[in-house]
Formats: sequence, C-alpha cells, structure tokens
Amino acid sequence: MAKPTPLPDLIEEPDADEEVLSSEGEDESQHLTSETDLGLLPLRDTVVFPGIVLPVMVGRAKSRRLIESVYAGDDDDKLLAVVTLKDATVEDPTIEDFYSVGTLVRIIQMFKLPDGNIRVVIEGIERIKLEHISDAGPFFTATVLPLQDTNAHSAPAEAMLRSVLGAFQRMVTLAPYLPEQLIAAAMNVSDPAMLADFMAANVNIDVEGRQELLETADVVERLERVLRILSREVELLEMGTKINEQIQGEFDSQQREFMLRRQLEAIKKELGEDDASNEFADLRRQLEEKDLPEEAKTEAMRELGRLESIPSVSPEHSVIRGYLDWMIAMPWGDYTKDSINVRSAKRILDQDHYGLDKPKDRVLEYLSVRQLKSDLKGPILCFVGPPGVGKTSLGQSIARALGRNFVRMSLGGVHDEAELRGHRRTYIGAMPGRIVSALRRAGSMNPVIMLDEVDKLGADYRGDPAAALLEVLDPAQNNTFRDHYLDVPLDLSSVLFIATANISDTIPGPLFDRMEVINIPGYTEVEKAQIAKKFLLPKQLEAHGLTTKEVKVKSPAIKTVITKYTREAGVRSLDRTIATLLRKTARQIVEGAETPINIGPNEVYELLGPERIEAELGAEKDEVGLATGLAWTPYGGDVLFIEATVMPGTGKLILTGQLGDVMQESAQAALTYARHNGAQWGLGDDWAEKHDVHIHVPAGAIPKDGPSAGITMTTSLVSALTDRPVRRSMGMTGEVTLRGKVLPIGGLKEKILAAHRTGLKSVLIPKQNQKDLIDIPEFVRKDIDLVLVEDVSEVLDRALLPTVKAKA
Repeated sequence: MAKPTPLPDLIEEPDADEEVLSSEGEDESQHLTSETDLGLLPLRDTVVFPGIVLPVMVGRAKSRRLIESVYAGDDDDKLLAVVTLKDATVEDPTIEDFYSVGTLVRIIQMFKLPDGNIRVVIEGIERIKLEHISDAGPFFTATVLPLQDTNAHSAPAEAMLRSVLGAFQRMVTLAPYLPEQLIAAAMNVSDPAMLADFMAANVNIDVEGRQELLETADVVERLERVLRILSREVELLEMGTKINEQIQGEFDSQQREFMLRRQLEAIKKELGEDDASNEFADLRRQLEEKDLPEEAKTEAMRELGRLESIPSVSPEHSVIRGYLDWMIAMPWGDYTKDSINVRSAKRILDQDHYGLDKPKDRVLEYLSVRQLKSDLKGPILCFVGPPGVGKTSLGQSIARALGRNFVRMSLGGVHDEAELRGHRRTYIGAMPGRIVSALRRAGSMNPVIMLDEVDKLGADYRGDPAAALLEVLDPAQNNTFRDHYLDVPLDLSSVLFIATANISDTIPGPLFDRMEVINIPGYTEVEKAQIAKKFLLPKQLEAHGLTTKEVKVKSPAIKTVITKYTREAGVRSLDRTIATLLRKTARQIVEGAETPINIGPNEVYELLGPERIEAELGAEKDEVGLATGLAWTPYGGDVLFIEATVMPGTGKLILTGQLGDVMQESAQAALTYARHNGAQWGLGDDWAEKHDVHIHVPAGAIPKDGPSAGITMTTSLVSALTDRPVRRSMGMTGEVTLRGKVLPIGGLKEKILAAHRTGLKSVLIPKQNQKDLIDIPEFVRKDIDLVLVEDVSEVLDRALLPTVKAKA
C-alpha cells in the first residue's frame, strides 16, 4: 500500500496514456455542520485521515459510477464519503461489510486509465459517522454526521504532541527507508489533532490499527496510541541496528579468514604443494584432448582462465567448475558408425514388430538414400497413433537397425522452455536443457532421440517449449543450436529425431510443419493374435519364470482373450491380460498342478472370470429410431448407437449425451433435412410445429464431437418419423449437408475395424472415401460389405426396412 502524504505537491503526475480530469483551482471544501447525504466509496486495505492526500485505484463498477457522478456533478467541492471494508477479500461488499466511521474527502484529480479503471487523488477533510447506508441506487450512499475532535487544545494534548515529535524524529533517524523531509513536515504541524492523523498515515500500522485511530475522537487518547506505536518501532529499529553491527563484525572476520587462506595458498605454491595447479592442469589436458569446435574450445579455455583466478571459497568457483565438467562430458566429435545395410535393417525391424509397414518402409528408404549420399540430413519423423501400437519401441528398433545409440526424452507435461534450452549460468542451480542431457547420455553426437508425447507439450508464462523445438527440428538451423547453459553452438544435424503423438490436432502448426507425419493405425484382431504369439507371450513367459514345456497357450485361447477381454487399438491391455493369465497359471504350478498346463478358451474363462467385452450389437432386433454409427477416438475406432424419438410438443430439438458443438450442428442439419423432405414421407406440412424431437447418444458420461455422425443422426430421425426400423447389422459414417449430400470423413480404417470387431455385416461410407479403402485389410473387406453412398436418400433406402405397423 502506498504511503500517504499530506503534501499535495508530491502527487504523482499521470502517465502519457491516462485521460486526466482535474478539479484543481476550485474552492476549498467546507466542513459539515449537520446531517448530510453523500455518495459512499468503500476502500480495501486503506484508511483515509483528515488532511492527508493520497491516490486510490477504483475498479468496481459501482465505485466507478460514483466517482464519475460526483466529478460530473454541480457540487464544486466534489465531496464524497469513504469508508474501509472490514474484510478486504470481499469482492461484492454489502452494508454489513463497512465500518461505521469514515472520512469526508474531496476529489482533487481523476485519471481514467486505458483498462477502464479510474485512479483518483483525494484529500481527507474530517471524520464522519455513517448514520444510514443505502444500496438502492447505482452506487452506495450514506447519511453522515461530522465526528468532532475532543481535547484538541488541552495541556495534555500539547505535552503529548512534544513526546510524539521526539519519538518520530528518533524513528526517522533510525529507519533508512524514511525520508528526512518527514521530520520537517512533522515539525511544521502545530495542531495536536492534525499531528496525530499525520503520524497515523505515515507510520507502519495495520488496517485495523489505523481504523481504531480514525474512530478515536479524543485527541489525547489518539496521541497516546500513536506514541505507543512509535516507541515500539523505535525499539525494533534499535534492535535491527544492533543485529546489523554484529553481522558486519562476522563479515569482517570472514574477510580476514579469506585473506589468510589466500596467503596459505601462496605459501603452498612456493613450496610446490599447490593442489589447485594440478587440478587446473588436469582440466586443461582434458579440454585439449576433446575434439571441441573452435568457438566451444575458446569459451572453455576462457572459463578455465577465470577459474584459476577465482578463490575456491567463492560461489562462482563451483559454477564455473560445473560448466567445465559439462563441456568435458559432452561427446564432442564422437559419432557412431551407421550400419547401412537395408536387408539387415529390414530383418531387425521385422523381428521387433509385426505389421507397421509404412514406418518400416520410410526408415528403409532413408537408409537406401543414405547409402547413396553419405551427408544426407536425417528426417524428422513423427509417429501418430493410439497408445500401445508400438511407437516408442519402434524408435528403439530403428536405432538398433542403424547401429546408433538411443535416448528417449518424454515431453508430456513440459511447460518451461528452459527445460529444453537450459538455464543461463547466472541463475542459482542452473543446468543444461534436455537436448544437451540427451546427447551426454547417448555418448555420441548422432544418436536417435525419441521425443515422446510431443502432443502433450504445455506453455505458460515461462515460455513455450514448442517454440524451442522449432530450431531443434529444423535441419536448416539445428547445426548451430545454442543451449542457454553451454552458450556454444551444437551441431544437431546428424541426430535422427523421432517424435510420437497420440493425436496431431494439439501439435502447434509450425512444429507440425517441420515433421514428416506417419500415421500408425490400430491393430486388427489378426495382427494382435500374431503379436501375442510372437512377442507378448514369449516375453511374459520369461518374465514369470515359465517355459513352453510347463504352459501351452493355444491359439483359440489367445483369440478369446483378444475378443472377450480386451478392446483397444494397441496391445497394452492384451499384454497385461496375458500376464494375469500366466500369473494364475504359475500359482497352479506352485500348488502342485500337473504340467504341462494347456490353456484353451475354457481355461481362459476359469482363470479370468466372466467376459468383459460384449461382442453383440446394441439391439437384439431391428428397431425404430436406433441407428448404428462409427466413431474415431485417439484410442482406436468405436461403435456409436444413436437414438431418436418423436413426441407431441412445440417443435423443440432436445440433444443429450454430452455432445460437442459440431455434433449438435449435425443434429440440427439432420432435423432441417427431415423438415424439408417430410412431405415425401407423408408427414404433413405442420408436423415439426406439433412435435418435439429428442436425439440421444448413449454413454452420456463420455464427451462426443465431430461431423461424421451426420447420416447416422438423419437415419435415426427419419426412422422415428416414419416408423421404419433400421437394420441392426448395418453401420454408417459420413457428414450430411442440408441438401442431403454425404461428405467424406477421417479415420476410416479405425472405424471399419471397430465395425468388424463388433460384428456388423455392412457399412455405409461416403463415396469420396473410396481412395481410403486401400488401407482396409483384405480379410476385413471380405467379412464386411462396404457400400459407397453419395446422398442421404441412398442411405435411407439401404438402412431402413419397410414400416412394421401403420402410423397412428
């Protein structure tokens, strides 16, 4: 809180961008002589005393209206009442939050700030008592009475005035933060009441103490309270002075010890016992042996020269020593030799991962070009796919295939740019960033660095880490990357950066533009079965101390685990379920069960309990108003059931199921299409005004959004309007327009796999997605009839069955 002052000439001048309204030059305000109605301004943490001038920030809407009204009024004195709030944390105060005693003030100046707030300079005139407070108008008003001082010119008051002046002079002398002009200002005050208010405004007192002084009408009692406060401050200041003198003596002792140690070091040097010299020589030798770039070597030698001239007890000594240790530990000039053998690399990638043809092909293409052009800069790959599909482990396999070192760097939750670029050495505890740390851990300048979870980067007031990655992931710039701690150029052009993400939408655009995105879709059930046989089962057998002679897991058992106990795009849940199966089997063996134990579908049910996944469709029969849609999620595809009901009403559209804005717009478009084409279905012209439509998407606790449910909502709505059932074995996906056109959608492979997993027999898809069918596995295309549609009329003809009963 700003210290108030009784000197008007100390008022701060307004900034250049402030609108200034001034009432200077007006007649002085008159004291109140009787009961008066005034506007009331509540203040936080501020008590205004008579005779004191101070600025006040006004931010509340009510308070701004009061200030503007008083300043624009006819009253030349610009008077209002101010009162302090009992609780400064109250945002919207009421009458009960005000003290009963305030101050009559006059507005001297008013500044309107660009942000809408107002700063006013007010002058306290006299104490007032708030008789009645009203909140009926646009701002607070109060009926006030003057609160007259008592014993102001008595002999005790004159005696207290001298004691207070002496104590105040002593306090200003001891306190370096108080200007000496305050003593002169206090000496010029001869009125005891004014002196008490002057002291109360300029001495360190809490708000409650200031309010008590404001409410004290007896001048002698007010001066006594001020004198007690001044005496306490003087005592504290004298104690602080004594402590400072003690500290200064200790500091002189430390200085003496420092000089003695320097003399001791000089004596040891003369005797040839200088340990520091040996240490510096060792550091110099290590730096010379390193293949540092010229600028880095110059900087390191300069810092070593500084280290030699700084005493070991100095804090800067440890900072420079830590910096040199990092410079020595960095793998300057150390490069692993790439194993450029395309056939060998393909064999390694196939050994470690089943499927994932696109990312494997891209790596093999890079190796092929690298074999032809040795100075090729590494690509910036970004694997985008649901969790558990092998993005991180694929990076490890790529490093193994190239013969390079591998370092994983998790970026999930990183929100400080300094975590990547490092902190400057001026900060206590400064450290290099994660890029430099990764190179140090790798032990080479050309490792494979996995930037895991790049889509989960954060940003706050400390900077944007994604902006720091722009230079790291740009082959045209990263050959001179500078870490804030090392502050020398680092060549990252030989590093192979591989980023991973679950979704690409949250990756910043400039960063996304620097990466080559390779989408990794979820696995099919056939692929999961192969992964379980070749990778997961052998790994878990070894992890649980079992062999194939003791436990034999049959293929039907693995299929049962995949279809009845897990439903995911990746294989993490499948891996955990297999581990659970083997743990229970291990217990049976320990308890004396006969080996080998053969695990088939029946044994899976016995060990894992009831099925967790229902493979049936959402309805047991074809139903009116229930359509099956397909959805894409970051964790793979899923089936979405959409229900519609039409009931007597007033034409309202009710949407439930926690739908996002885009999905709500799709429902509105479906209703508009139905209203436009209602006549051809025999609904009449006024059916929409006499009925309410309710569209619900089950699993209401899960947020849903996107335009691809458009034709599903339209089919469900038309089914409810015409009493024509929807084929339960048919799924659909596509965006709908008001003209009934079916637009293309994304995530087609994941959606078709979800339909196949659920048991749908046919799926309606937009005709413009025909080019994406190449990504659908052959065995899925054989099991599901994929129908291309262009118009909603085609969708309705294929999805709706004839009416099962006449319309009522």
